Amino acid sequence: MALSNRRKFVHQTGLITTGIVAAPALSQANYFSGATGEIKVALIGCGGRGTGAAVQALKSKQNVKLVAMADAFKDRLDSALKNIVNELSESGLPASMVDVPADRQFVGFDGYQKAIPLADVVILTTPPGFRPLHFEEAVKQNKHIFMEKPVATDTEGIKKVLTIAEQAKAKKLNVVVGLQRHYQHSYRELFKRKEMIGEITSAQAWWNNDGVWVNPRKPGQTEMEYQMRNWYYFNWLCGDHITEQHIHNIDVVNWFKGSYPVRAQGMGGREVRKGKDHGEIFDHHYVEFHYADGSILNSQCRHIKSTMSKVDELIVGTKGKIYCGAANIRDNKGAVVYQFDRKTENDPYQSEHDELFAAIAKGEYRFADTENGAKSTMTSILGRMATYSGKMIEWDKALQCGMDLQPTAYTWDTLPRSLPDANGEYKVAVPGVTKFY
Repeated sequence: MALSNRRKFVHQTGLITTGIVAAPALSQANYFSGATGEIKVALIGCGGRGTGAAVQALKSKQNVKLVAMADAFKDRLDSALKNIVNELSESGLPASMVDVPADRQFVGFDGYQKAIPLADVVILTTPPGFRPLHFEEAVKQNKHIFMEKPVATDTEGIKKVLTIAEQAKAKKLNVVVGLQRHYQHSYRELFKRKEMIGEITSAQAWWNNDGVWVNPRKPGQTEMEYQMRNWYYFNWLCGDHITEQHIHNIDVVNWFKGSYPVRAQGMGGREVRKGKDHGEIFDHHYVEFHYADGSILNSQCRHIKSTMSKVDELIVGTKGKIYCGAANIRDNKGAVVYQFDRKTENDPYQSEHDELFAAIAKGEYRFADTENGAKSTMTSILGRMATYSGKMIEWDKALQCGMDLQPTAYTWDTLPRSLPDANGEYKVAVPGVTKFY
C-alpha cells in the first residue's frame, strides 16, 4: 500500500484510539436471528484460546448463547465443549448458555462453512493461517466478528483481509481483533496522555520468554495433520513467533505512533530451538523498524529457555518516556509525572468481549479493528522478512511481493509447501541467501 494511503488511513483513524468508531443506532433486525434479542455465537477453532474467548463472550453480561462449534479435530472440539461448560459452572453461570448438540458440532476443514450461518456473531480462533479464509466467509454471511491476532501469515493474506475489511465496514459489521491492549485501562490512559512526552522519537518492544509447547510427530499422521497439530512451528499456520506473539508489542508502538513502518532490517536465527520438532521458525529476532518521520522501533523477541523474560514496551519522546509495563510516564530526569492506579486495572481479554457484545445488544456499529489488525500483522511479517533475509525490506514492495504460504487445498492428504527432507529436517531461512523480491 502506498505511503500516502497509509497516511490517509492514519489521519482518518486518528481519533479511533481503541478501534471504536462512530456509533449510529441500528435496528436489532440487522443483527439478531432471535426474536428475544438472544445473540447466537459460533466458535471456529477450539483450542485453548478459542475456549477462553467463548467463555468471555458468554460472560459478557448480554443474552449470549453458544450454538455451534467447528474445528479440524474432533478431540479438540470435544475438549473445548467440556471445558467451556465447566468454566461456566465454576463461574456460577447456567449450562443452558451452551446449546451445541451433536448436529451443530462440525469437524473438518469445511466445518466453518456449516457453523457460521447458524450464528449472529462468530469467534475466529483457529491457527492464524486460516484467518483470511474464515474472515471472508463470516463477512459474506453478514456476521459480527471477534477474531484473534494475527489476522494472516503472508502478504497475500494481508491484502485479502484489507479488502474484506472494506466490505465489513460497508455492511456495518462490528469486528474486534484480539490485540487486547487497546481494551486495557492502563494503556488507554497512557495513550490519552502521550503528549506529555512530546514528539515520539523512538521506541523499544520486547517479547522474550521460554517459548511454547511442542507436539511431536505420531505414527500414522499425514504431513498435513502433523503440521496442524504442531502448528506453531510452520509459517503458513503461525507466521513465526514474531507474528504470532510479538505482534502485541509491535502493535502498541504503532498505536502510540499513529502510523506504521515504511521499512525494516534486522537479524535472527535458530540458536537453541532447532530440532526436527521445531519446524522452520527462528528462536530469536531483532528488528529495526523505520517510520516515515525518521523514528525507529527497536524490537526483539526470543524463545529460549533460561534466558531473561520480558514482555513490555517503552515509548521515548522529546520530553520523556512512557513505560507501558510500569503504567507510568516519566520526564527526562526520571521523575514520574503520571502513574496509573493499578487498583483500577481491568481484564482486557474480558473487556474486548464486554464492549463488543454490549454494542451488538444495543444495535450499534462501533468496532472496526480489522485495518489496524491487518497493518500491525503486516508490520510483524515485514520484520520476519527482514530477519529471514538479512536485507532492508520496504513495506510497499513487501506487500506486493506475492507471498502466499497456503497449501493448494485444505485436505488431510494435501502436502503443505514446506516439507521435511530425508532426515526429517525442514528448510529454514538463511540470512543473506533467502530473498523475497
